[in-house]
Amino acid sequence: MSIVRYRQWPTQSEIRHLLAPLLETPAMAREGWVPAVDIREEASQFVLLADLPGVEPSGIEVQMDKGVLSIKGERAAVAAGESELFSRSERGHGAFNRRFTLPDTADAEGIVARSHNGVLEIRIPKHSEAAPRRIQVESATAA
Repeated sequence: MSIVRYRQWPTQSEIRHLLAPLLETPAMAREGWVPAVDIREEASQFVLLADLPGVEPSGIEVQMDKGVLSIKGERAAVAAGESELFSRSERGHGAFNRRFTLPDTADAEGIVARSHNGVLEIRIPKHSEAAPRRIQVESATAA
């Protein structure tokens, strides 16, 4: 008699293998586009980098409202001619809207955004923390 190991749940690789045909179809690429974003914290600021190739800086809207930073825009689809047929279409296009909640230390008034070579860089300074100071206690007795 041989012992057979029982697995109640399929492994992650089995699930990925089953879903791969669904996730690799050209129809899925047309659903929308979510640009990749990196956010790092430095001593005096936060730096957000967003990959936005093919998006003109004039078509990018950056807005700060109630502690939430929003990046909106749209990347146009490449128009195919009448005689052209795509065998694969993976590059996303369409409207995007990314939102990030910033910590209370972020200074909304000092935010600077610039775009260079398809990368949007947003620098968000931190509020300068007040240095602790000593407060002298005076006597309440009148002289």
